[in-house]
Amino acid sequence: MFFAECGSRFMQKIESVSQVTSNIKNYFANIPTLHTKRLILRKMEMRDAEDVYEYSSDNRVPEYLLWRPHTSLEESRRYVHLVKKYYAKKEFFDWALEHQESGRMIGTCGFARIDETNLCAELGYVLNHDYWGQGLAVEAAREVLRIGFEVLSFHRIEARYMVENTASARVLEKLGFTFEGVHRKAIYVKGEFRDIGYYALLKEDYKQIKKDG
Repeated sequence: MFFAECGSRFMQKIESVSQVTSNIKNYFANIPTLHTKRLILRKMEMRDAEDVYEYSSDNRVPEYLLWRPHTSLEESRRYVHLVKKYYAKKEFFDWALEHQESGRMIGTCGFARIDETNLCAELGYVLNHDYWGQGLAVEAAREVLRIGFEVLSFHRIEARYMVENTASARVLEKLGFTFEGVHRKAIYVKGEFRDIGYYALLKEDYKQIKKDG
């Protein structure tokens, strides 16, 4: 009886995880347009290639990220084309950030990784250097967190950053994330091992932040 009950619960868990996975992937296959005070979060389009090249070719933008600066507009066009293919395959979880006032696509924000089994996701964001220091990363990420917790029912959203990237750490702290420590020399990138800091926000943390206003 015990083993039969365990087996039943196991199958229910598999079905539940399968349903969550399907819901998440279907959501991003038809990624909705979202609005904040200054931004439009939308699907990336081929028309964004020049704007992508503008910020992706700036050495300051990917300094603490895993990818290297784009070296040509054609490279940015190939990237956007690849993103569109990943959208179609339900394997890309980022929004393009359009600045409402200028109409420019100034970066991306979304989930770099999703662990459906444990209802966990990793927050990621990139922003054109011209728009740093204006609170736009926090504004975009706050809306993405709302979707993650309230629509997709994640239990935990975490974020990683190279410890030298103190600006990124400040963004996470403004969002209410809790610092969980540093993994020393955890990632080999651009020719060296880097220390990686970890922050996380739990669903109960998010609810409390909303309650506190």
